[in-house]
Amino acid sequence: MVTANDYAAGTTFREHAHARGQFAFASRGTISVSTPHGRWLVPPQRGCWVPAGVRHEMTMTGPVTMLNAFVSPDAAQSVGLPDRCGVYGVSSLLRQLLDDAIDLPPMYDVEGRPGKLMALLVAEIATMPQLSLHAPLPADARLAKICRHLLESPSISADLDQVATDAGVSRRTFTRLFRAQTGVSFAAWRQQVCMLAAIARLSDGQPVTRVAFDLGYASASAFTSAFRRILGETPSRYVEVRR
Repeated sequence: MVTANDYAAGTTFREHAHARGQFAFASRGTISVSTPHGRWLVPPQRGCWVPAGVRHEMTMTGPVTMLNAFVSPDAAQSVGLPDRCGVYGVSSLLRQLLDDAIDLPPMYDVEGRPGKLMALLVAEIATMPQLSLHAPLPADARLAKICRHLLESPSISADLDQVATDAGVSRRTFTRLFRAQTGVSFAAWRQQVCMLAAIARLSDGQPVTRVAFDLGYASASAFTSAFRRILGETPSRYVEVRR
């Protein structure tokens, strides 16, 4: 089953879960997906896989047109879809399949053309490349609280000593726990959070210079250099090719 809806900027679906897996495709606009384990950013023309039963919150960072494909746990398992969230590229074939499936009734003929279309759609989702648009959250409640604050107010200048103090632990303990529970250093995580925020703001039409300074970079060129190093292209180019 596939649905299509338009949402105003700021629309939020509070924490909930589905009996089926959800593939949320951002046909237009950018979607933020949060779970107890982290945050994922879904830029325009990309999709996010949320497995069945995973509690999540969705927020539209601008006006959004979202197509949702709901996949039964058995169908998801049969094609090897993962049991964790992820953001994926979307091929032209998958976009067409999603568009075609919108017209199918909720109760369609699984043995006929509708069933074959949906089977191909699910199989195509499973072949899509996963994108690094995720900021994991540590399991330790003290660290997670700090990280959630930084997700809401990202800054490349967030100081390690200060966040450790705010968490009530030593710098050494913070560093050890953070890497053990997220798989990355705090500096790398902080930069990833800033990149996710940058993509959302750039996709919403904010100018590069404003985004750079709002995220604490010393200059637009420093921000552009970091963006290119992590995402492989300049901020303006990234937005241009995804409109």
